[in-house]
Parts: sequence; C-alpha cells; structure tokens
Amino acid sequence: MTAQSYETDPQFEATVRARLESIESRLVDAARADTDFVTEAASHIIRAGGKRFRPLLVVLASQLLEGADPDRIDRAAIVMELTHVASLYHDDVMDEALVRRAAPSANARWDNTVAILVGDYLFSKASSTVATLGPEYVLVQAETFARLVQGQIAETRGPRPGSDALRHYLDVVADKTGSLIAASARFGGMVCGATPEQLDALGRYGEEIGVVFQLSDDIIDIASDQSGKRPGTDLREGVLTLPTLLVSASTEPGDARLRDLISRPLHEEEEVAEALALLRSHPLLEAARDEIGRRAEVARSYLEALPSGLARDALSALCDQVVDRSA
Repeated sequence: MTAQSYETDPQFEATVRARLESIESRLVDAARADTDFVTEAASHIIRAGGKRFRPLLVVLASQLLEGADPDRIDRAAIVMELTHVASLYHDDVMDEALVRRAAPSANARWDNTVAILVGDYLFSKASSTVATLGPEYVLVQAETFARLVQGQIAETRGPRPGSDALRHYLDVVADKTGSLIAASARFGGMVCGATPEQLDALGRYGEEIGVVFQLSDDIIDIASDQSGKRPGTDLREGVLTLPTLLVSASTEPGDARLRDLISRPLHEEEEVAEALALLRSHPLLEAARDEIGRRAEVARSYLEALPSGLARDALSALCDQVVDRSA
C-alpha cells in the first residue's frame, strides 16, 4: 500500500518508513542460501517487488504501544513476508501461472520442481527466523501455515455439491489471505507488548481487512483498466469471485448470457470483452462494492479495543484505502 495510510505526523511517518526500508533491505538477505542458484531463485519474487502489505501491518501494529524493539519488528515482518512469498511459489505451480509481479514466474523461468522446492526453502527460512522471536510467535506462525494449506486445498477441491458456493469462496479467502494478514497484525501487537484482548482485536481486524483486500482485487479485475493488470484474468481462467458468484446465483432471465459466460474459462477475447461489459453495467457489481465497504467497517470496529493514537488512526485509514482501490 502507499504512504497515504500513515502520513499523519512527520515523526510517525519517519518511524514507519525507516522500518519498511530496513525490512526491504533485509528481505533478500533473509532468503540467501549456500549456493548462488538457490539464492537467485529464492529472491526472484522478492526482487520483483510487491505491495508489502503484511510488513506494513506488522509495523503499524507495533506502534500502538511504546518501546517495541526495531530489530524484533523487522524480524516479525520478515517472517510474514517470507511466508507470503513462499506461498506464491506454490500458488503459481498449482495455477500454472506464467507471470508474477510483471516478471516470469519461478515455474516458468525454471520449472515446477524448482518452484516447489524454493517455496519450501523460503518456508524454512521463515521458520528459522520466527524461532528467534519466541515460542508464542512459532505457534501463531504454525497455526497460520495450517490455515494457508487448508485454504489452498479447499480452493482446489471446490465447494461440496449442494453447498453455498459464495460461503465456500469467502472461507477460502479468509484462510488463504485473511489468516496471514491477521497474523501480521498480531505479530506487530506482540512485539510492542499488547494485551491478549488487544491481540485478539488485532487478529480480527487483520483477518477482516485481509478479506476486504482480496475482494477489492476481485472488483479491480473486472472494473479497472488503470491498475496495471489486464482486466478479465479470472474470467479467462474460469475462476468465480465475489461479483461473478453473485451473478451466478441470480435467477433473472436477463442474466442468462452472462451466467453462461462466467460458467467456463473464456478463451476468446471477444467473449472476455462481452463478459466485462455485462459485469461492469450489472447492479450486482455495486452490491459487491457495498459488501466490501460493509466488511471494511466491521474491520474498523475492532480497532475500538486498541489504544487511541497515530497507529490506530493509520490502521483505520487503511480500511478506507483498501476500499478505495476498487471504487
């Protein structure tokens, strides 16, 4: 995310920026291996950039109380980002993705075996780093990893026959995206000595804002030509997301053509363009936006349990920024 979420006070902004810059400089070192090849492959996605949303949450949450050790903040953030990056290597293999962050994916540049093993290597590096923080951090990391894997399995298998497809999708998003963002917020709170009640609030906030983050991506893939990504990726892959799941549940006769288009992968660009046009003018796209806004307000409500101040204000502003991505 951009600096907008914490540009509220020059000293606070400088503190947050210093930590994010330190974390960025340490990420590649954290992925370093005994051989040049593994080092190159393990730093491939890191060097391609990214939003660093999880490190940002660690840093912001760590500022809720005074006295957090900068080195522990950095290590906590590195654990979260390494875990995220490792999961991307595995996701790209399962999705047969050719591009990641505008660069060739690891499986495309090398092969599936390299990508899988490098993902495993990065998970091990995250584990060795989290062990330096203490057993309570290890437990959070392990529970989060279990949810990431279960979410990926649930996504791969799809909803059970007769079950609610939208509910299944939201559960997958909570596991695959929300859980790691929740852990990031908790890690930040743990570093600064937050109480159990405050850590619970941070976890709830993080999971909800993580779901909002993914759902806003769903909208961007349909509605935006300005995001730097080619719209319609999910349509080409036949992936149902919040807006298309809402349409697929529609019984309106006028939606028959659109329901047909979103029921399968679209290989013809004319059909992609048709589906995008129908979705962009559909009232259910606005209903999806409303759901994102509602969830952002739920996330914001959890912040009431946290100490007032610049850090809480920044976490609240993040709710608006995530929603504004898909406006």
